[in-house]
Amino acid sequence: MPVFATIDRQRLTACHDGRAGNARQSMALAHALSSRVAECVLQPDLLARVFAPRRWPHLRHPFGTAFDVHLTQPPQVAIGCGRQAALATRLLRERGAQAVQILDPRLDPRLWNLVIVPEHDALRGENVLTLRGSLHPIDDDYLMRALSAFPSLALLPEPHNVVLVGGPTRHAPFELPAFIGLLRQVAECTRAEAGSLSMIASRRTPPTWRQALYETATDLPGVRWRDTGDGANPYAGLLAYADRLICTPDSVNMLSEAAATWAPLYLWSPGTVVGRPRHLIDTLLASGRARALDDAPERFDVEPLRETARIADAVRARLLA
Repeated sequence: MPVFATIDRQRLTACHDGRAGNARQSMALAHALSSRVAECVLQPDLLARVFAPRRWPHLRHPFGTAFDVHLTQPPQVAIGCGRQAALATRLLRERGAQAVQILDPRLDPRLWNLVIVPEHDALRGENVLTLRGSLHPIDDDYLMRALSAFPSLALLPEPHNVVLVGGPTRHAPFELPAFIGLLRQVAECTRAEAGSLSMIASRRTPPTWRQALYETATDLPGVRWRDTGDGANPYAGLLAYADRLICTPDSVNMLSEAAATWAPLYLWSPGTVVGRPRHLIDTLLASGRARALDDAPERFDVEPLRETARIADAVRARLLA
C-alpha cells in the first residue's frame, strides 16, 4: 500500500491566514501528501493577532468557529504556514494531530513534530527540514492541466518569451527606468527571433511597472496581464507554454515556481540582490538551473527543481514510518 494512503484514512488539515503565499505553501504540501485535504482559513481574534504563535492564559476560540470544528475532530496531520497557523497547529497537536509547521515559528521547533524552513534560514534541529526556495504546486501534472486550460497560448509564435514580474523590495531596490530597460531588452531579442513576448505582473508589482509592461513592445504578439481587469490570470498557462522564462529576482516564491518548469530560466540583474533571496539565486546559478540574463540568451537544457515532492517524501518518512 502507498505510504500516503495511511493519511487518507483521516482528513489532513491545512491551516493558513488567507495570505496568498502562506495558503499556497500549506496547500501545496497538503495535496502532495494526501488526496483528502481540508482547508482551514483562520480568523484570528485580537489576542491571536498579537500573541501567536505563543499561548496566553485562558486561551479560548482564537481562530473562530471553523477552526473549533477541527479541534473537536482533530486530523491525523495538521499543516500550517505562517505565524497564525503556527499557533493553530500547536493546538491541534495537543489534541492528537501530528503538526507540521512551514516557516520559522520563532519558538522552539520541538513544539511541532516537524518544522520546514528555507535553507537561507538559520533554524536547524533534529525535527527541522530545509528546502531550496519555497513549496508550491508546480509539477508535470500542474503543467499538463495548464496546457489544456489555456490552449490559445499554443498559437503564439515560437520561441515564446515570458517575463514574470515582481517588484522593487528592500532586497532588490530596482527603479522604473531599469525595469523598462529590461522589457526593451527582451523585446529586441524577441523581434530578432520572430517570436512572441508575454509579460505578467504579480501582487507586488507597482502601478508604474504594470503600465510599462502594457505599453512596451505593443507590436509583438503575446499576453500582457496586469490584473484581473485584463481577464483571467494566465500565470499557469504561461509557465507551461514558455520557451524562456525571464524573472525579476525579488521573490523566492516566484523564482521557486519558475525553476520547477521545463523552461530555461534567466534572472534579471541577479548580482544586485541582497538578503533572503540571495541564497536561492546563488543556488540556481551555481547548479545551472538559471542563468543571468544577457543580450542574447541561448537556450540550455534544464532539470526542474521540484522541492515539494522531496519534502513530502521526507514528511511521510518522518511521521508515518
